[in-house]
Amino acid sequence: MGLSFSTWRAGGYANAAVPRPADPATLQQLGGETMGTTWSLRFDNPRMLPLAQVRGAVESALAVVIAQMSHWEPESDISRFNRAQAGSHHVLPAEFATVMRCAFRWAAASGGAIDPTVGPLVGCWGFGPDAAQEALPDEAALAEARGRVGWSRIAFDEAEGSLLQPGGTTLDLSGIAKGFAVDHGIDALRALGIADALFEIGGELRGIGHRPGGQPWQVLVDGDPSGARRVALADMAIATSGDRWHRRSHEGRHWSHTIDPRTGEPVAHALAGVTVLHTECMQADALATVLTVLGPEEGFDFAQQHGIAALFVRHGDPAPQPKTTRAWPAAPGT
Repeated sequence: MGLSFSTWRAGGYANAAVPRPADPATLQQLGGETMGTTWSLRFDNPRMLPLAQVRGAVESALAVVIAQMSHWEPESDISRFNRAQAGSHHVLPAEFATVMRCAFRWAAASGGAIDPTVGPLVGCWGFGPDAAQEALPDEAALAEARGRVGWSRIAFDEAEGSLLQPGGTTLDLSGIAKGFAVDHGIDALRALGIADALFEIGGELRGIGHRPGGQPWQVLVDGDPSGARRVALADMAIATSGDRWHRRSHEGRHWSHTIDPRTGEPVAHALAGVTVLHTECMQADALATVLTVLGPEEGFDFAQQHGIAALFVRHGDPAPQPKTTRAWPAAPGT
């Protein structure tokens, strides 16, 4: 039995690892705060590297992501791009360019269900650093925001890793950057020679290697009326997206933070949440957003067509059975 995170309620994980009395002294734990949420790490440390050294490596990796891609930081690379003049050319740092390639790939494949330029609409509906008041946006504000959104409006040179600001474009990579930060943290751990770890930021996790004793890292994915599903993260990552967090209400209307860039409206379907497994947390994070926007039917078909391991949970009372794609791992014993 592996490490358990007590976990997903129609989207999301608790972020505290649960140590067990039988854990060896080399199985260690760290945690902290980042990106408006928390991070946690469980890792096998047979060489007994100083915990301060491990913490420093993780926090340095996270600082790189924040400095480049946090739209909450006025002097980050993304914030400078967002306020740059029309026609300005920006060569991106390598990490930023990697995330943009992922965003463009899935924007093109999904018909714009994920869009790195969605920032104006996110703010219009009351989320993010440029959030409007909690009142419903009027049609004029929505029309203005829609006119500034569209991933095909920006010229992205994938080979050079550069962007052209067409004027008024506001990038928002919050649907991908946290997953990338998990991957970047794992890279920093590997650079220290740590080969066995489970790293998490705000509910997105990636496991490398295994626990002491050879068992894989495991998480519990809740949302199944018959009980939680245990998933092994053997060199795999897991991410979720859903409508249970960051909600707004006004005059009897309730809406979530997930905005459909194609319509300019918050998603309003029966899908409560999606969990995605992938070898990279950045990809899992992006795909969870894509499938949430596409919804229970179109999203499921998209996942099947692209070989995506995904678990879909719908709203309902009683809760309907979760639905998994062909690529989702079979339950133990089946």
